[in-house]
Amino acid sequence: MTDLLEVTNLRKAFGDHRVIEDISFSVPEGSVTVILGPSGSGKTTLLRSLNGLELPDSGDVRIGEVSVDFAQVRPNKRGRLPSDQRAKMAALTARSAMVFQSYNLFPNRTALQNVTEGPTVVQGVPADQARQDAVELLTKVGLADHVDKYPYQLSGGQQQRVGIARALALKPQLVLFDEPTSALDPELVGDVLRVIRDLAAEGWSMVIVTHEVKFAAQVADQVLFIDGGVVVEQGPPAEVISNPQNPRTQDFLRRILEPI
Repeated sequence: MTDLLEVTNLRKAFGDHRVIEDISFSVPEGSVTVILGPSGSGKTTLLRSLNGLELPDSGDVRIGEVSVDFAQVRPNKRGRLPSDQRAKMAALTARSAMVFQSYNLFPNRTALQNVTEGPTVVQGVPADQARQDAVELLTKVGLADHVDKYPYQLSGGQQQRVGIARALALKPQLVLFDEPTSALDPELVGDVLRVIRDLAAEGWSMVIVTHEVKFAAQVADQVLFIDGGVVVEQGPPAEVISNPQNPRTQDFLRRILEPI
């Protein structure tokens, strides 16, 4: 199986605080990688670094045929990237789509308009085609009866499913999920996880940051446990979740799966 995503020696610091330290891993095409770890371990920074929402200090990220050496990506004194570097970053960003934990929907646009925005404005897809695709995607995530509703008329789980449809509308090679259920009431979590599980079954390539350990065990092809900005343990869920070898991984999972 060909690797769709390849991450090599990625590093990121904020001032003197090193958030990511020499992280390397790969994601085969059509597979699901789940990133677990405690709060502040660098999970979200790592995820955002994969599509340039965060600018790493060094390391390489390749998605498909587009590769970026972040040691060579340096803003000028005005905080802007040179045109060639900006083009390379745009090409990397275009290969993936992010589903945010806080939905990030346009509040003044309907579910349908939120989903058509990216294809029409960013990718130049004709409006009629974008609308047809959006209706199909909203139906896929269980929102066929809600296409003309605004975010304030939707539950948190429904808004997050709009967010998933919006990401898929860009037809990305890789879908990135940043704690997709962390902002939801417990009774709404299952609907979102079912959608993600269905996408995994369809063969979408995904990287998921989540605290839903039991879900990770069901859907992941590989699991990365990150702590202190480094990969502490990595492997299939049967090893990392069911039979962890590192004491830090063992302690984390015990606290999650066996709360007092």
